[in-house]
Amino acid sequence: MTQKFEIGAVVTGKVTGIQAYGAFVALDESTQGLVHISEVTHGFVKDINEHLKVGDEVQVKVLSIDEKAGKIGLSIRATEEAPERPAAPARKAAPKKRQAAVTSYTESTEGFNTLKDKLQEWIEQSQREDLIKK
Repeated sequence: MTQKFEIGAVVTGKVTGIQAYGAFVALDESTQGLVHISEVTHGFVKDINEHLKVGDEVQVKVLSIDEKAGKIGLSIRATEEAPERPAAPARKAAPKKRQAAVTSYTESTEGFNTLKDKLQEWIEQSQREDLIKK
């Protein structure tokens, strides 16, 4: 890296390559960085080729610098003002939650019963005439 770049600096660069995950941008003759696909523009980017082409001149902001690896993280969207979000539509009041009535026909109400223990009781309940709806 011949020229020193600082994190937060906004510089003009030229797109030198495009991959599915981002675009490589030359900052000078010997330095290039990567604009990750999530940093191309505000909002979702499905195909980076719809936004950038090799040879495009772009304004980028330096997000990170890794001297040892020689990598520079860049962002195009950080140089743009975020679009205004439309006002959220008025939300309807959530319906009141109702709790189901629980009727127990067991003698013991302590602890939990396994399905095996309850199965016979449910079969007997389903056959009782006073519980069958008519």
